[in-house]
Amino acid sequence: MFGIVTFVVLVTAFMKSLASSPLSRRTLIAAAAAAPFSAIAHAPEGAPVPPPGAREVLVNVPGARLWGWDSGGKGDPILLLHPATGSAAIWEYQYAAFRRAGYRVAAYSRRGHFGSPVERGAEFGHAVDDVIAVADAMNLDRFHLVATAAGGFIAPECAVLYPSRILSMVLACTQGGAAEPWLRRELDRIGPPSLRQLPAAVRELGPSYRGANPEGVARWEKLEEHAVIGERVRQKPRVTLDAAALARIKTPTLVIAGGADLIMPAPLARRYAEMIPGGRFALLPDCGHSAYWEQPEAFNAEVLRFLRTRRR
Repeated sequence: MFGIVTFVVLVTAFMKSLASSPLSRRTLIAAAAAAPFSAIAHAPEGAPVPPPGAREVLVNVPGARLWGWDSGGKGDPILLLHPATGSAAIWEYQYAAFRRAGYRVAAYSRRGHFGSPVERGAEFGHAVDDVIAVADAMNLDRFHLVATAAGGFIAPECAVLYPSRILSMVLACTQGGAAEPWLRRELDRIGPPSLRQLPAAVRELGPSYRGANPEGVARWEKLEEHAVIGERVRQKPRVTLDAAALARIKTPTLVIAGGADLIMPAPLARRYAEMIPGGRFALLPDCGHSAYWEQPEAFNAEVLRFLRTRRR
């Protein structure tokens, strides 16, 4: 639970940000819907701070210390896996919504992301092992995984290696660590190196959102600016996620695609879902690569509709 001093400092910072950057009525309504997280944890420029009501979790793993937070509670746990452009600080629109739905909600920053420094010269290890280390530290026996973009590279590995731990997984706007040759060829054709040279917001936020929500774009860019600390850490997978590996997954899976996603177009996301036995598919039209941020109400609704059928 927050101390009074921490609360006052954060609220003061938030009020200053309002004064320096006026918000539209639409943005204020969206912020209220996302409260209490977004109203207080407004900028990740200082020390990492968990959302109100959540406890901070620090997990020591070989070569790093991982920062995260956990709402606690008796509901089924959801562990959130962030994109390469994010950290555990990005889930402003999901935290309150998932808690209201009765779930225990947790997240962590991967190695080298906001709040999770790595030791100089240390081995990077495997992201799937870090997920399990975090889950163990939080006493999460079985849990749902909700992963977006690069976070979705890790979730299928968890489903392959630790099937008894994963209740279900949601893979949103992600290439899913795809190693199937035909899929890699198509992704390479549609995602040339020049795509990576574009500003992150252009790559990962759809044009409809960028045109209609300048305040939201600015907030996303602020989170992206502070997402990576030092050199970017690239952890090697333990599983080659080709068609044969995906076919072994028994975990109930929902794949969410954005209709305007430049990095994982919806038709390829649908075909990826078809490679997972029983995989479901949902499309969010006019949405780019950051569905959790661009269309949070639709994103949350799809996730919760799916999870309601997958309780323990």
